[in-house]
Amino acid sequence: MRGASAAAIACLMVVGDLVAHSGPPFPVVSNRMAGQYVVAIWTDPDATDDGSAAGQFWVVLQPIRTGTELPPDTRVNVEVWPLDRAGAVHRETAAPVGQSVARQFAALVMDHEGRFGVRALIDGPLGSANVETEVNATYDLRPQPILLVVYVVPFLMVGFLWVKLLMRRRKKGSPDPFLPFYG
Repeated sequence: MRGASAAAIACLMVVGDLVAHSGPPFPVVSNRMAGQYVVAIWTDPDATDDGSAAGQFWVVLQPIRTGTELPPDTRVNVEVWPLDRAGAVHRETAAPVGQSVARQFAALVMDHEGRFGVRALIDGPLGSANVETEVNATYDLRPQPILLVVYVVPFLMVGFLWVKLLMRRRKKGSPDPFLPFYG
């Protein structure tokens, strides 16, 4: 029984890591020329009911002219607004990812499932640019992390009991641990 308890505790320890993952982002804009920039926007548009900023956006910038460096004071503001009903525009200034101004990240509130308009407003020494697109926000459809324990622990316990039975049969001298033990 100690083995099943240890397996259950191990599952609970892994659950914390699973909460942080909400699926892979995907591109909604790829290599679009806007102003003096080539822009790509990647997103993971999760909707939430609790007001947390789960709509994630990565804006990737390159100057149009090859060999030109992207100035460090280039800024991106990301806006989202509902397209399927009336609602407020949510705006966030993107922050550079790591030390690279070429990749910037913003998280915004998307308060319901449905279509949202997205706008990236770029401003810097190379000039201003504006890129618009739309996304479909959805709730994160994965089960709650505690349900992982509910679903996995019974399988671990059955496996533990099976191994225990096989070990007992081998110890009592059964010629084949997979055959029924009579005796």
